[in-house]
Amino acid sequence: MRTVKVVVTGPFGAGKTTFIQTISEITVLSTERQVTDNTRAVKGHTTVAMDFGRITVGGNLALYLFGTPGQERFDFMWEILAEGMLGFVLMVDHQREESLAEAKRILEFFTDIADVPFIVAVNKADGDRESAERAARSKLDIPEGVTVVALDARDRDDVKRGLVSLLYAVLQQLSAGPGRTGDPALAGEANR
Repeated sequence: MRTVKVVVTGPFGAGKTTFIQTISEITVLSTERQVTDNTRAVKGHTTVAMDFGRITVGGNLALYLFGTPGQERFDFMWEILAEGMLGFVLMVDHQREESLAEAKRILEFFTDIADVPFIVAVNKADGDRESAERAARSKLDIPEGVTVVALDARDRDDVKRGLVSLLYAVLQQLSAGPGRTGDPALAGEANR
């Protein structure tokens, strides 16, 4: 079985842990601890090291999902978790304006350290999802070729839709040939 490492990153409270829990076929390994600072008003627990889940695609491909901590004080984990990733999901909370500012910094970090495909997942976009996608694309300066998808991290079909769009981007990049990041054996999977 082939494996693809995917990192799920984003600001505190954006829905990273929920995203992984919703789709994982195994019990998620989580390092959540009680919040001890002023972010307690947003939620009571936070990831301090990582979350880990897995989903099998088509019987021959496993996506390993690694969730990063969202709080800046745990950002030393980002580079560790990014090692060997073939793509990432940037989660943002549409209902918290500060989430987009934090997400921009996180996006810059990940795009600086790795030339891999990514998608932006706009969580909690109740109502007009297209407007939420346009707003996130604009505020984060996301190029047109990158998928921005509004979703509910609690909805398995929404999460699956986001991961499928990322997987297509990963396979497309791997198929592009030499000079691209990734496992060349996986590129052959895309051509079958």
